[in-house]
Amino acid sequence: MAMAALALQQHLFKFSKRNSWVPQRNYLKPNKISKVSLISCSSSSSSETTTTNTAESCVNLGLSLFSKGRVKDALSQFDTALTLNPTPIEYQAALYNKACCHAYRGEGKKAAECLRTCLREYELKFATILNDPDLASFRALPEFKELQEEARLGGEDIGYGFRRDLKLISEVQAPFRGVRKFFYVAFAAAAGISTFFTIPRLIRAVQGGDGAPDLLETAGNGAINIGGLVVLVALFIWDSRKEEEQLAQITRDETLSRLPLCLSTKRIVELVQLRDNARPVILAGKKETVSLAMQRAERFRMELLKRGVILVPVIFGEGKKPQIEKKGFGGSVKASTSLPSIGDDFETRAQSISAKARLKAEVRFKAEAVSPAEWERWIRDQQKSEGVTPGEDVYIILRLDGRVRRSGRGMPDWEQIVNELPQLDALLSKLEK
Repeated sequence: MAMAALALQQHLFKFSKRNSWVPQRNYLKPNKISKVSLISCSSSSSSETTTTNTAESCVNLGLSLFSKGRVKDALSQFDTALTLNPTPIEYQAALYNKACCHAYRGEGKKAAECLRTCLREYELKFATILNDPDLASFRALPEFKELQEEARLGGEDIGYGFRRDLKLISEVQAPFRGVRKFFYVAFAAAAGISTFFTIPRLIRAVQGGDGAPDLLETAGNGAINIGGLVVLVALFIWDSRKEEEQLAQITRDETLSRLPLCLSTKRIVELVQLRDNARPVILAGKKETVSLAMQRAERFRMELLKRGVILVPVIFGEGKKPQIEKKGFGGSVKASTSLPSIGDDFETRAQSISAKARLKAEVRFKAEAVSPAEWERWIRDQQKSEGVTPGEDVYIILRLDGRVRRSGRGMPDWEQIVNELPQLDALLSKLEK
């Protein structure tokens, strides 16, 4: 869970390493929360649960209680903090941490309401919700799907932050869509204005008389204007629908990139960390079908390894009841961080590059899906988008850049995949990254 020590003078928080939604100054990693010294939260060593009348101390005490597995008491502290005239920073911290408590307890609706307020009032980055391991159980619930869809569409009830981010990505993938829509509107307006002035002339032409315009010419002009208006409006609607489909696909791709895997070395990573190193092949369906496909893949093991293929079996039904570890904040295993940006210092970049090299060495032929319910929900969403009945046996092949290469019903033909995919050191593979 994203946690922060409420510094008495700074009051700054950070809820995610990669996506902070408020300024970052002082923060603690989840595995170090036990070292937090609470601010005015106890008067003696035996009075840890004694709260003071400040929102700050209640938030700190709630974090400490959750780290010890006392979720109910932690939730009470966050509720109390919200009633003690908190500052905006204290309010958002209490509300977000409260959402994580509700997620831990399996209370999806309450968690969604808290997160919805954070998104609307405090511009919480939706990527924070996707990345936080303490919200893993929430991401497997229907309430998360509803929240994600609301955030994608945007609105007064949830804000436009997530939709704005999606549209920026969409503009990169389809850079001329905005220009096209602008010209559709401009030309449609021109056709509409021309039609407005043509109608009176057409009426005069029908009535006839001295000075009346030519009927055929006027009717032809009117028909051209109306036809052009209809075509331009149709093109605008078509392009808008394509944009919504693209935004939905980008949302699914973002969700896919954050799904966790357990490598053969027992290391937990996010799928995004395998980019440039592997081509995951997701095998989803009944246990018997998936097991048979895995056995057949063994015949082509060496050739598939040369192409960076890593198998990810997902058995439908195994993740219906998400397992929630009772370890408090930081209990869930976090995936290691991705490569830093160019702006980071050289030493940090060098260490991350070294970590990425070690990760490449750890990638083997098979990985285990962590949080199967999250994986199953994403696969079912993907099936709906492609017109496949949810629950059918399917396979999904990803590119080196993490996007979906192709998918199909049933299980894959491994010989065809070997012939289709270039080896990792081939030029085509480098162009795919």
